[in-house]
Amino acid sequence: MTDEPKGEAPPEMNGDADNGEKSGWAAFMDDLTGVNVDWRSAVLVPVLAMTAALAVSVLIIVASDIELWRSFSISALGDSFGQAGSAMWALLTGSLGSLAAVSSTLAFAAPLILAGLSVAIGFKAGLFNIGAEGQMLMGGMVAVALGITIDIPVFLNVPLAIIGAMIGGGIWGGIAGLLRARTGAHEVITTIMLNSIAGLAVVWMLSTKFFQPEGRLDPVSEDIAVSARLPRLLGFLDRSDVRVHLGIVVALIAAYAIYWVLFKSTIGYEFRAVGFNPNAAHYGGMRVTWLYTSVMALSGALAGLAGMAQINGLLYRASPGFAAGIGFDAISLALLGRSHPAGVVAAGFLFGALRAGGIEMQVATDVPVDLISVIQALVVVFIAAPALIRAIFRVKTGEEIGQLTTGWGT
Repeated sequence: MTDEPKGEAPPEMNGDADNGEKSGWAAFMDDLTGVNVDWRSAVLVPVLAMTAALAVSVLIIVASDIELWRSFSISALGDSFGQAGSAMWALLTGSLGSLAAVSSTLAFAAPLILAGLSVAIGFKAGLFNIGAEGQMLMGGMVAVALGITIDIPVFLNVPLAIIGAMIGGGIWGGIAGLLRARTGAHEVITTIMLNSIAGLAVVWMLSTKFFQPEGRLDPVSEDIAVSARLPRLLGFLDRSDVRVHLGIVVALIAAYAIYWVLFKSTIGYEFRAVGFNPNAAHYGGMRVTWLYTSVMALSGALAGLAGMAQINGLLYRASPGFAAGIGFDAISLALLGRSHPAGVVAAGFLFGALRAGGIEMQVATDVPVDLISVIQALVVVFIAAPALIRAIFRVKTGEEIGQLTTGWGT
């Protein structure tokens, strides 16, 4: 038996092809789905889960039609199903039916992907970062502070906003990591408390003269400088309804960077080792205390980027609720994406499409946009029960998945 270099991933984890080990696409699929997991379980079952969620949503729309139950008839039932079909069609066209719809989907997906990556990297290290919402708020507020005080050329101002947001979110996440490492305080509790502190801190900051525009007393900030705003990728079209911005590029670059860190670097190997067994990692010479702190700081930095994408890409000003629940949706994103960057990107596009399509659905029909939250919840429920989906659609797979994860990191 030969000794492996200390700190390097063994071949089965980094995809080396020596001695018959998997490489290339096969290794990537093992990273994404789990070793020896059938692609149908990893790809087809989630697609069918989405189909089932939409079908159940149609039934919910029909069941909640008060007029139908007041005067029930076959024709009224048909009309109700017609309305539900129109709602689903509006959901589709509002997310993918035009250039403006696709751009809205991508604009909504950018902060979702970044926040999902924030939670996913914590899962890989065995940590449940439920504080992405607060980290988004703090990172976004740093971006706002820089955006209203500094007006320099865009090629300098945008990177400054990115760095500032990462520092703000990273500090907020690092606090929870340090508390976990030094005192054993569970990150779920500390991040929940830090969410509350961040929310109240944002309200207080937006009530100060530093952030408030002149003549206003409500908690809202000035508009950030034009040079601090993320450039529109299709700005040359001169269309206000095409909103896709540089944030989606930042999100995809961040996803690749996290993939490289997790699966191609020593520090990523250590993150995953701690997630599998912190005691064994400590016995192997890894600095568990430092790893807990650093992974939570990195997680917070990604959430801070998500906050910046909201402010500098879409809103251009801060108000108390600018995180819009994205930090909590990030938990579902990380689980649906199996804590893998590629999976998180796919889940981010899905949730972005639901958000963009939900707006059109509300405008075109009487169905409330709250149905989107129901659809998201149903997707999570169905994917968390793959055996049910296989039974409903009679899908035969080569391997069985007993549960969504064997731990936060898989």
